[in-house]
Amino acid sequence: MDIDDILREVDPVSHQIPQETRDLQDLTRAWVAERSTPELLPWPSNGLFERINDKIKRQIEKVEEMTGDMDPKTNFALIVIQTELERFKYLVRSFLRTRIAKIDKHLLHYISNDNLRTRMSQIEEAYARRHQLLLHNHYLNSFLGTFPPAMQNLNDTAGNISMIDSPDLDSAVFIRLLRDAEIECHGVDVDGVLTGKEGDIVILRWSDAKGLVEKGDAELV
Repeated sequence: MDIDDILREVDPVSHQIPQETRDLQDLTRAWVAERSTPELLPWPSNGLFERINDKIKRQIEKVEEMTGDMDPKTNFALIVIQTELERFKYLVRSFLRTRIAKIDKHLLHYISNDNLRTRMSQIEEAYARRHQLLLHNHYLNSFLGTFPPAMQNLNDTAGNISMIDSPDLDSAVFIRLLRDAEIECHGVDVDGVLTGKEGDIVILRWSDAKGLVEKGDAELV
């Protein structure tokens, strides 16, 4: 169950809103969530970005058609359309830059694991593989080439020590509960369980909040 299913159950009437408006809401939620978490979240698989890209293309075409019209009403409409277009473009750019920054920071972590690779879009995975290839070749030419072959890998785990840098899943995040739920908290000295009410905003470690978000009991804020 995702956030749309939850909102539909809570208020089925008000949830009957245009698809484009829902896409903007979903894009905003995805942007907030991606910026809030320390690890890469799954790429939206519901065709959201395909629809967003189509809308941006249509809006650009409309702006080009309306540009140059001296009618005051047309000029006002043009300003509104351009403002909406810039809002969409900002959200998309910021969302993608956040994801690319995470991939760059923990490159081997994501491309070395089959389950984690599925979180990336096809373009992101191609970018990650190409980036890693260029980086490895640069290291080989700079200094790794002088090491013995057995020491040239960048993902070595010998001695139970991994060279792969992973995200800090204990980073703090803010979540809003979408329904009453039991919250398991893991502290430094003691663990505990809290009873959260719908609408509560809680700060947790991402490792504790992740399950609630994935089940649809909470959303990131």
